Amino acid sequence: MTPPLSSAGWSEGETHLRSILATVPDAMVVIDESARILSFSAAAEKMFGFAEAEVMGENVSLLMPSPDRERHDRYMDNYRETGMRKIIGIGRVLTARHRDGFTFPIELSVGEAKVGDKRIFTGFIRDLTERQRSENRLQDLQSELAHVGRVSEVGTLASALAHELNQPLTAIANYCEGARDLLAGEPDGEALAMAREALDEAAQQSVRAGQIVRRLRDFITYGHTERKVERLPRLVAEANALALVGSREYGIEVDVELAPDADRVLVDRIQIQQVLLNLIRNAIEAMIDSPVRQLTIAAKTDGSGMVEVCVADTGKGIPPESVPQIFQPFVTSKEKGMGIGLSICRTIIEAHGGQIWFDAGPDGGTNFHFTIPEAEAISE
Repeated sequence: MTPPLSSAGWSEGETHLRSILATVPDAMVVIDESARILSFSAAAEKMFGFAEAEVMGENVSLLMPSPDRERHDRYMDNYRETGMRKIIGIGRVLTARHRDGFTFPIELSVGEAKVGDKRIFTGFIRDLTERQRSENRLQDLQSELAHVGRVSEVGTLASALAHELNQPLTAIANYCEGARDLLAGEPDGEALAMAREALDEAAQQSVRAGQIVRRLRDFITYGHTERKVERLPRLVAEANALALVGSREYGIEVDVELAPDADRVLVDRIQIQQVLLNLIRNAIEAMIDSPVRQLTIAAKTDGSGMVEVCVADTGKGIPPESVPQIFQPFVTSKEKGMGIGLSICRTIIEAHGGQIWFDAGPDGGTNFHFTIPEAEAISE
């Protein structure tokens, strides 16, 4: 056994060095050219379970598990003969061996110095066990968050479907109830004709509900829209008629102002009608308690290949606290609202390459604007 480096071999700063060894937070092990341990810090004692006196003069491979233990002396011999460094000056993650025989991950950094005519190597060792635990816990948390995210997506989709299907299903119920009332007793020819018309409308809304499900599924799955050239007046008329179902008692006055050149647009019809439905229904609900109930739907070209559509109301306006998050999901000022309608509108409009925004009306209320692509003129 090679005895530990004597006090004569150390510089006059040995006392200072010893104080460093006693306080340095990372384990520190000093060895000579023969891999014999010359110094073993207090942190190293705690990390490896050996007292300094037990390891002084022992081969540092004592702290290594197989096969590193058997390879270490060969590495030291190779370094002395060739000067080729594999660890010195380079931090590495390795495995260390505790006195009790178990292994644990470490990060090792080795420095080299000369003391007189002798060469010594200082290793700074950091136990990575806690870091590994933290990383494993982080991975677990990330997995949990991913799971929560998937559940949230499913919940959002379910909420979106419930929200979007509410309008056609309400229309179906109203048309069916109307047909039932018309067929009560002994209906005449006119009543039968109206009942057939109501049932036809209910059938159309059933088809529409199926289209909503398919388009929303495709949009979420693939992130694209099926765009075709559509007549904007037709889109507005159909959406407006559906949105006004069941609101006759509110006495809403509707004014449609579509510029002649804001006629043809390149859009997914179902999705843009959903945007119009949401905005018109929101406008109607905002005006229920207002003395003036004027709904205005306007459209014009903006000169950049886009058509700007505006849905304006004379309602109570948007509460100031809701303004910064108005297009965020699950933000609503309605008592029974889910707060996803405007979020869906923004998603659809942005998928069409447009923008959606709002401002306050001159006489109160709110104006919602959105842009959609203008289409080339088509033949009738």
